[in-house]
Amino acid sequence: MPITTQTTSPAPLVPAAARTFDVVIVGGGSAGIATAASLLKRNSRLDIAIIEPSEVHYYQPGWTMVGGGIFDAQVTRRSQASVMPDGVKWIRASASGFAPQDNRVILADGSDVHYRVLVACPGIKLDWDAIPGLRDALGHYGVTSNYGYDLAPYTRKLVDALRGGRALFTQPPMPIKCAGAPQKAMYLSCTRWEKLGVLPSIDVQFHTAGAVLFGVPAYVPALMEYVERYDAHLNFESKLVAVDGPGGFATFEQKRGDTVTRVEEHFDMIHVVPPQTAPDFVRSSPLAAASGFIDVDEATLRHTQYPNVFALGDACSASNAKTMAAARKQAPVVAVNVLAALQGKPPVADYDGYGSCPLTVESGKIVLAEFGYGGKLLPSFPTWLIDGTRPSRLAWLLKDTILAPVYWHGMLKGREWMVKPHMIGS
Repeated sequence: MPITTQTTSPAPLVPAAARTFDVVIVGGGSAGIATAASLLKRNSRLDIAIIEPSEVHYYQPGWTMVGGGIFDAQVTRRSQASVMPDGVKWIRASASGFAPQDNRVILADGSDVHYRVLVACPGIKLDWDAIPGLRDALGHYGVTSNYGYDLAPYTRKLVDALRGGRALFTQPPMPIKCAGAPQKAMYLSCTRWEKLGVLPSIDVQFHTAGAVLFGVPAYVPALMEYVERYDAHLNFESKLVAVDGPGGFATFEQKRGDTVTRVEEHFDMIHVVPPQTAPDFVRSSPLAAASGFIDVDEATLRHTQYPNVFALGDACSASNAKTMAAARKQAPVVAVNVLAALQGKPPVADYDGYGSCPLTVESGKIVLAEFGYGGKLLPSFPTWLIDGTRPSRLAWLLKDTILAPVYWHGMLKGREWMVKPHMIGS
């Protein structure tokens, strides 16, 4: 994979003292860094602070490929300092609350950071503890998850070692980041077992808390072809509620009509996707919607009550799919709307709900799902080049070779390739 480690001069660290910035961004993940870069591309004089405690930045879409043995884990991480845009002040601390009536972000040490405009994108909470027994079992006993940097290599190890038995793949209730990732893990495992000639000896089961395989119907026929090819057993409305790692059992609550029953399934390998919620400090804040996520207008991504607050990425309440591709499309929209807010003007750009999920159905082929609000198909390429409803080798090339460099050298640098903001009224 053509990615090399890049080092740059780190963004200046600033003390967590009370001072006012033009823009305060909570979260230095994909959404926060991209928004800061887009803002500075338009106005390099802005005084921007990013509140982010982590010293490591991850390209999380690559973890499915790590679990599938396509990428090495190391290429999905870089230092946080290396991705901070030049000119940004980095507050290396955790946010613990919002006081939007006073234009303040409260930090974990009790100090405040003040803003003229707030951009909140602290991501989503992976609630490993919501499933009894899961946390202690992870990384042992055949229990794995591509949702963890340290766990994705274990997925590959398990797949290579399994020659027979039962493999379970789970998907929790929505919302989750990258809704296709739970079944991507299954497909990449199955294509590996198929090549090794052991697939007929493995009982593959997919347990999803949802009632359908994928939320956008146009992509389901192609996915079902692979479900049938791999002889995977689909279990709808089947929610993982407990894991017994040493015993090799998983417990599911299965809904059949009005009846909910508990079923124990033996496993030799289980790939678990944890339940996911808004971060605790978001859910308890004045910015939260009833869902716990930050309450925004779906088009402008501005808060419904506080006109100088915007949110994007996994933490916002918009009904789009929570994917890196969505954040990439949202960041320029938020950037131009933030600039308008700094001038006391209403939002000038809108977001169509675009998200993308490259479904890795086999080694070398991808079903490139691209869609917006309401499941409307929003393909980036003409169908003669890539028909997103069918498996494609070109789409695999996009995922395998192109998207990671676009992330590191495009999105995080404010280069808005194919995602220029749509201006309201245009």
